Amino acid sequence: MSDRILMVDDDADNLALLAVMLEDAGYRDVIATTDPLRAVDLFRSKHPDLLLVDLHMPGLDGCELTRRVRGELGARTPVIVLTADHSPTAKKAALEAGASDFLTKPFDPSEVTLRIHNLIEVARLNSELTRRNVALDDQVKRRTRALEQARVEVLDRLAVAAEYRDDETGQHAQRVGRLAELVARQCGLAGRHIERLRRAAPLHDLGKIGIPDRILLKPGPLTRAEFETVKTHTSIGARILAHSRVGLLRMAEQIARTHHERWDGAGYHGLKGDETPVVGRIVAVVDAFDAMTSDRPYRPARSKDEALNELMDGRGSQFDPVLVDAFLAFHSTSRQADE
Repeated sequence: MSDRILMVDDDADNLALLAVMLEDAGYRDVIATTDPLRAVDLFRSKHPDLLLVDLHMPGLDGCELTRRVRGELGARTPVIVLTADHSPTAKKAALEAGASDFLTKPFDPSEVTLRIHNLIEVARLNSELTRRNVALDDQVKRRTRALEQARVEVLDRLAVAAEYRDDETGQHAQRVGRLAELVARQCGLAGRHIERLRRAAPLHDLGKIGIPDRILLKPGPLTRAEFETVKTHTSIGARILAHSRVGLLRMAEQIARTHHERWDGAGYHGLKGDETPVVGRIVAVVDAFDAMTSDRPYRPARSKDEALNELMDGRGSQFDPVLVDAFLAFHSTSRQADE
């Protein structure tokens, strides 16, 4: 057998007897020592599959040696305590120290080999189970990461699809996500919400899927009826995203529904002030800025300075003033860094 056994007993005759029993049972890799202090170094260097240790030894008894193996070395190796002491106190002390089993003197060869075989087999099975659990855990983590990556990619592509008819690159949606993240950081939002906001914000215009091209791509001013149709994209997007159990999609539903609300209550659904969720108020600011600085079928892009002035003009009426200040502070910092 290839299993390695370390025997520790201050009585050399006991070691010799055990060595014969083990050899007869087929164990060839047996290490023996009468010095319990040396046994610690042997255990550390040889990594035995099982430890046989006498209970009563001078200098370092079997309980203390077992405690070192379990504590200092952190080993789960089976430990059999050898003892002629049949008292419940001795057995209790050994078990509390971490012993796996007992062998009482004088030794019965069949009992010795059976107990050793059984403990080594149990340890091997436990080790295999641990290895498989680790492998299974790694596999679950890999698949979870893959599913998360797939979900994020689907959401990104859905955001691109929503923008495709009036922005073939889909960059507006992604810019809104990045700007929303930066404003959220500037405002000190909780870290766990910021990444979710970055992923949810690009879906703000998902409802555009339901707006006819003749209205969405109209190069001139919209009629009142056409504008009312455009306004429905917030409700359409919210309905598409509604009733999800996924936190990111629930946030995306809020944003889709509320990103055209105004601070003064004159928005699409009449929400006023902080009746609009903060994520909707953030996207209202960054969406307006990016829309103003991007070409549209009905007008060319404005300069960044013009767009910033528009945000300032709408501070406290169209937009949350705190969020406008945060956006301007971020923009000012970015401009200084560029210079």
